[in-house]
Amino acid sequence: MAFRHEVPVAIVSNSIMRIPVHPLVERVVVSDGFDAADDWIAERADASAVVVTTDILLADRCLKAGATVIAPTGKPFTTSSIGGAIATRAIMADLRAGGDAIGGPAPFSKTDRSRFLSALDQALVTLKRKVRPA
Repeated sequence: MAFRHEVPVAIVSNSIMRIPVHPLVERVVVSDGFDAADDWIAERADASAVVVTTDILLADRCLKAGATVIAPTGKPFTTSSIGGAIATRAIMADLRAGGDAIGGPAPFSKTDRSRFLSALDQALVTLKRKVRPA
């Protein structure tokens, strides 16, 4: 998708990962410090960025910086939905801390992949239009 739209991609982690070798793909390896990858991403997030994450607190930071934020399942994080997501996260953390056995997320499906690709395409097209009005 990024290649088709010709947009740069930064893959950020705290250890070396195998990524495609391509001039548009940048590998960023940060320290293994707490939230080092999140901090790197959030510090560079702005209105021209699309951030892909499942981390709700990172999504909140990036939204506040003006970025478009999408989960790998294609679910968009928005300024109107992030508060509820943060509250749900806190409730789930309390339940886990109390010893309640709760399940994790559903397995990633073909529908999730399709929804993600559609949401990413839409986000990139929208950003291109903002940069180059028709």
